[in-house]
Amino acid sequence: MSFENLKLHPSILQAIADSGYTTPTPIQAEAIPEVLAGRDIMASAQTGTGKTAAFMLPAIHRLSTPSAVKSKGPRVLVLTPTRELATQVNDAARKYGKHLRLNTVSILGGMPYPLQNKLLSGYVDILVATPGRLIDHIDRGRIDFSRLEMLILDEADRMLDMGFIEDVEKIANATPASRQTLLFSATLDGNIGKLATRLLKDPKRIQVAAQQDRHENIEQRLHFVDDMAHKSRLLQHMLTDVDLTQAIVFTATKRDADMLAEDLFAQGHSAAALHGDMNQGARNRTLTKLRRGGLRVLVATDVAARGIDVAGISHVINFDLPKFAEDYVHRIGRTGRAGASGIAVSFASYRDMQLLQRIERFTGQSIAPHTIAGLEPKRVPRPSSPRSGQDRKFSGKPGGSRGASGQPRREGGFARNGEKRPNSGGFAHHSGRRHG
Repeated sequence: MSFENLKLHPSILQAIADSGYTTPTPIQAEAIPEVLAGRDIMASAQTGTGKTAAFMLPAIHRLSTPSAVKSKGPRVLVLTPTRELATQVNDAARKYGKHLRLNTVSILGGMPYPLQNKLLSGYVDILVATPGRLIDHIDRGRIDFSRLEMLILDEADRMLDMGFIEDVEKIANATPASRQTLLFSATLDGNIGKLATRLLKDPKRIQVAAQQDRHENIEQRLHFVDDMAHKSRLLQHMLTDVDLTQAIVFTATKRDADMLAEDLFAQGHSAAALHGDMNQGARNRTLTKLRRGGLRVLVATDVAARGIDVAGISHVINFDLPKFAEDYVHRIGRTGRAGASGIAVSFASYRDMQLLQRIERFTGQSIAPHTIAGLEPKRVPRPSSPRSGQDRKFSGKPGGSRGASGQPRREGGFARNGEKRPNSGGFAHHSGRRHG
C-alpha cells in the first residue's frame, strides 16, 4: 500500500513526499481510512510506530475543506501529556500541512500567558496543548470551541498516570458533542477503556502489535548492582565507550537528574539534565543541543520517555528503573529509532526486584544479565521466567550471568571485547546516596 491509496489531499501527499516517506506504517494503514470515514477510534500504538502521522494526516485532510462555522476557534484539538510531545506533534502538523497554509498553535506550561493569549486571539486551525495549561485558558473564557470538529488524545494512558483524567474530561465536555474523537494509548484496557466509553462513540478498536513484539532492534541488557557507588562506577565505565554516540540516562527524580548531570559534567562528559521543573525555554535549548549533536548525555526523568525523537540516541541507560512497567517500554524506545539498532541498559539492585519482575511480565521477556570485567556484582539472582510467574531471587553468590558454556558472561562495556577496565573515578554526589 502507498499513501496515494489512502486518498489523502494532494497537498498532503506532496508534504509526505517532501519528507521522504513512501509507504504507510501498519498503524497509519489501519487508522487513516477509519478516521477519514468519520469514525471515532481507540488505537494501541507506541511511539516510533508513526502514530503521530496516523492521526495528523487525516486531521489535516479534514481541514482542506473550509468550516461551515464562522469562528476563530480551533477545528482540531490535540491533547498530550508533556510539553516535549506537544512540540513534536506541533512540528508534525506544520510539516504535513505546510502546503495548505494552516495556522497551528501550541499551548504549553512554561510559555508566557501574554504570548499564548495573542496566539489564541487569531484564527486557529490546529491547537496542540497540555491539559493543565489549556484548562487555565478555558476557565478564563479565552478559547472558542464552537467550530471544533476533532479531539485527539495522544498518549492517553500517560495523561491518566499523571493525574490529568479530570482535566481531560472537563476539556472534552467543553467541546461540541458532534466532534470526532481519536484516542491513542499504549494500552486500551482498564481506566483507558472506561475513559473511552465515556468520551467516544462506537469507536473502532485498533491494535497493531502485541507488547512483546516491539523493540526487536533494541538489545536489552541488565546489570545487577550492589549499591550506589557500584552503580555510578558502571555508568562511568559505559559512558567512556567509543561506540556510544548519544545516550539518555533515566533517573527516578528531578533532583537525581540534576545531581547526576552535574557529576557527569564535572567528569568531563557533555551532559545536561531535563525534567519538569525546568522552564520551557531551558528545556527547548537542551533538546535543540541534543538534536544538533552538541550534547552527548541527557540525564532525564520520565518527562523525556515520550515525545523525544532524536536519531542519534544509540543508548538508553536506566540508572533507576521506572515505577511503571509501561514507562520502561517508552524509555527504551528513545533508541533504535527509524529502523536503527539500539542498546538499552538497566541497573537493578536487590531492592528493585519487584520493579524488574513487573517489567519482564509486562513485556513477556526476560532481560539478559551482563557483567563487566572488574565490576561484577557481589550478589546475583537465580534465573526466572517472566511467563512462569516465578520471581528472581538473589543467591548471595558473587559473579555474573552465565552463558551456554556455564561460564559467566563478561563484557568490556558496550564493545563486548572483555578488555576494558573501569575508570577508578566515581560520582561524588551519588556515592553515598541510597538507591531510589
